[in-house]
Amino acid sequence: QVQLVESGGGLVQPGGSLRLSCAASGSIFSSNGMGWYRQAPGKQRERVAAITPRGSTNIVDSVKGRFTISRDNAKNTVYLQMNRLKPEDTAVYYCNRWPTNFDSWGQGTQVTVTS
Repeated sequence: QVQLVESGGGLVQPGGSLRLSCAASGSIFSSNGMGWYRQAPGKQRERVAAITPRGSTNIVDSVKGRFTISRDNAKNTVYLQMNRLKPEDTAVYYCNRWPTNFDSWGQGTQVTVTS
């Protein structure tokens, strides 16, 4: 059974940066694509970034140039570096397998961007 534990969120001012981490266990991490997703209040969950097992990345247009996804297979961890944060980036951020999600999701990590 896979376990996903997200961390690194917090309260930050517009223009600030955060680095999220997602530790995965209970599955073969290195052979799976992984994605970062977010859900803002009253909105559907959306994917913001994905990374293949070999490290190719895909970033959605709304965060392209500001967010970077990376992975460390030795640590079973995927990261999301978020720079130049905007208030509209406020959401709970989750990681999961990509493109096919695991049934279970972690608790997520809250990111709040406000002045």
